[in-house]
Amino acid sequence: MECIVVISRYCPNLWDGELRATKDGLTIRALPSSHPATILSTLLRSRKPYQWPTNPKKKKLKKKKRKKQSSREEHWRATDMASATLIPAASKLILSSSSTTRSFPRLSPFSNVSLPGRHRSVLFAAKRAAGDGGNRSSAACAAVGTAASEVETKRKSSFELQTLTTWLLKQEQAGGIDAELTIVLSSISMACKQIASLVQRAGISNLTGVQGAVNVQGEDQKKLDVVSNEVFSNCLRSSGRTGIIASEEEDVPVAVEESYSGNYIVVFDPLDGSSNIDAAVSTGSIFGIYSPNDECLADIGDDETLGQVEQKCVVNVCQPGNNLLAAGYCMYSSSVIFVLTVGKGVYVFTLDPMYGEFVLTQEDVKIPPAGKIYAFNEGNYLLWDDKLRAYMDSLKDPGPNGKPYSARYIGSLVGDFHRTLLYGGIYGYPRDKKSKNGKLRLLYECAPMSFIVEQAGGKGSDGYQRILDIEPQEIHQRVPLFIGSVEEVEKLEKFLA
Repeated sequence: MECIVVISRYCPNLWDGELRATKDGLTIRALPSSHPATILSTLLRSRKPYQWPTNPKKKKLKKKKRKKQSSREEHWRATDMASATLIPAASKLILSSSSTTRSFPRLSPFSNVSLPGRHRSVLFAAKRAAGDGGNRSSAACAAVGTAASEVETKRKSSFELQTLTTWLLKQEQAGGIDAELTIVLSSISMACKQIASLVQRAGISNLTGVQGAVNVQGEDQKKLDVVSNEVFSNCLRSSGRTGIIASEEEDVPVAVEESYSGNYIVVFDPLDGSSNIDAAVSTGSIFGIYSPNDECLADIGDDETLGQVEQKCVVNVCQPGNNLLAAGYCMYSSSVIFVLTVGKGVYVFTLDPMYGEFVLTQEDVKIPPAGKIYAFNEGNYLLWDDKLRAYMDSLKDPGPNGKPYSARYIGSLVGDFHRTLLYGGIYGYPRDKKSKNGKLRLLYECAPMSFIVEQAGGKGSDGYQRILDIEPQEIHQRVPLFIGSVEEVEKLEKFLA
């Protein structure tokens, strides 16, 4: 087995982008060059020396004019006076070049460089060629072909997909989560797939419009609100690992009698931004998972009534966000995005419609420390207090750089938050004269989103304290929310102080 290595003079990093091909027992590994594909095909086909193209019209340029060479001239300059000679002996290649040693920034005349292999048996020694007056260099490669095949390629295959299920199993094997939590998260992902399908077919299936009832918050329930709540609840019940579920659409938390292990507490908003459904604008589902608590059981004894059991459930569900084990959201937009954290970074999965699986697309997402985008419902500007209005006016002031903040507001917490997570900035829904405590719910909207943003390096606040430090007094408690980049949230807190 033979090893052939091709080196480009102007490769910015000598070892990036490695290629490897095998044919008839011949292993060829090529580092980036001007014509790597051509070199490989030529050597595989004929195993004869490959001559780089030369520019017969090339003229010597003065030093001052070299900077003004066109990109084509740069190409010729990088490839013209070089040739490769294949040695018949196995596992050996001699690379000759008329360029000086300075052309190889990573190969000095007396340095040794080894490729990262298990046995480190591929060794390059750069040395001056005899008889060239020190102005030319050659690199001799001596290698064992079998070792070359063990060197990992740095280029990731486009077919290497890691699904959400695989990722959860890896987290379980690493001790990050237990088997019961894995099942709960898998059930939630299944619910999100079903809701995504319902959202996409809402207009066709006559799921748009108002159901004709109101939820516990006094809001008109959309048809899809009701269906999404049933889907989410059924998936969590059937998991067999959920003890209590609390939904935006339910008056009180529900103790799941079917649970035989785990008893996790799951809080969720099955369809955030449902007012956008009829206009086909981004919507989403939000969820948070708390640790199991044996004090809240569904079994009703002789001395207990259903009301007492519900009371226990309420007490156990009302936990501060600091107690969250996992949180996430699923955004239904041009693509279906599932964002998840289990307390160790934020990961983004995208639903692949071909396979019907969530595929990992972004790892350990970090929110920018600052951003020039704000998302507030400025229609309520006159209802805000003076301090908040002063803050908003400061964002519109061009300032020294002459550029004010950009306003972006979708009307869906999930959509606005996801943009803020990726681009930085701040999202806010403050209290006003009409909504004294704000509009967003602490337990299943503000706390999960704040948990996610803090895992990404951001901050969630009510204007005066961390959202995760607030202990809910009731299931549907509302709080103001300011969430996003650390610098932007802290700037707002200074105005409100």
